[in-house]
Amino acid sequence: MKKALSLILVLALTLGMCMSLASCKKEEKNHFVVGIIQLAPHPALDSATQGFRDALTAKLEAEGKTVEFKYENAQGDSNTCSTIVNSFISSDVDLIMANATAALAAAYNATDKIPILGTSITEYGVALSLDNFNGTVGGNVSGTSDLAPLTEQAQMMIDTLGLEAGAKIGLLYCSSEPNSQYQIDVVKEYLTSKGMVCTDYKFSDSNDLSTITAKAADESDAIYVPTDNTVASNTEIINNICAPKQIPIFAGEEATCAGCGYATLAISYYNIGQVTGEMAAEILLGDSDIEDMAIRYDANPVKKYNKAACENLGIDVAALEAAGYVMIEGTDK
Repeated sequence: MKKALSLILVLALTLGMCMSLASCKKEEKNHFVVGIIQLAPHPALDSATQGFRDALTAKLEAEGKTVEFKYENAQGDSNTCSTIVNSFISSDVDLIMANATAALAAAYNATDKIPILGTSITEYGVALSLDNFNGTVGGNVSGTSDLAPLTEQAQMMIDTLGLEAGAKIGLLYCSSEPNSQYQIDVVKEYLTSKGMVCTDYKFSDSNDLSTITAKAADESDAIYVPTDNTVASNTEIINNICAPKQIPIFAGEEATCAGCGYATLAISYYNIGQVTGEMAAEILLGDSDIEDMAIRYDANPVKKYNKAACENLGIDVAALEAAGYVMIEGTDK
């Protein structure tokens, strides 16, 4: 009889523990802390960050939950990215959003536990030195890409400028940004196949940007710049050198085009930020496993032009609009 009572007591205690554990598992978190690390201050990255904050806040509030953002900007210093990420890890944030390649690499190398979402990343395989990248990073990393159709950009450059075989194209980019090199390689291959003569003009950082840009302007009929963080942060320098010489620049993204280019096939950084925020909500609410989340893209890039730059170059704006180009806001001044 005593043995039977003891057995019943043990079973009751075990059942109670199981119910308690189940209750804990069902307990939902209502407040989240998200760390945002942005490599540098410039319009494209700023837009992605804002889109992320807006979308994640809206998604969580719709579920009756709140989010606190810890935002840090590395001011263009890759080493500072590691310091920022480590502070997020020490604070035990629920998720890290890494805006730009250096920020993502710092987070990727620092933790394999906290979910990491990248944005403004051109190609994740290149950014993280992944072998056989197939569209899903796996582990604790996913995110969105700012990659626009590169061969379409190259063809648009040929068409809008009426370039013929033998035209000299300067490819201006920062050598320390692997995603810039990836874009240049694709564009160069396409332009070369169309008979263009392409030359790389690589600068190591903003210190030698003026010298390299001046050389490119003197030796090129036109210049292509990719989605490059150093270029995007220094468009005024590039424009001040190339605009007086009437050297047309085709840009990889809208903010750069507004600063120094004449046309672009651009994704919306605000949109990819929003998509990243939606992915964050899925992860934090337990609706998706980051390990299985494929990299997502802006499916609707838009042809855009800089009106002031086109007028300076003598490019027919009416013809561009007839071809589906949209003026970048503020470039008509």
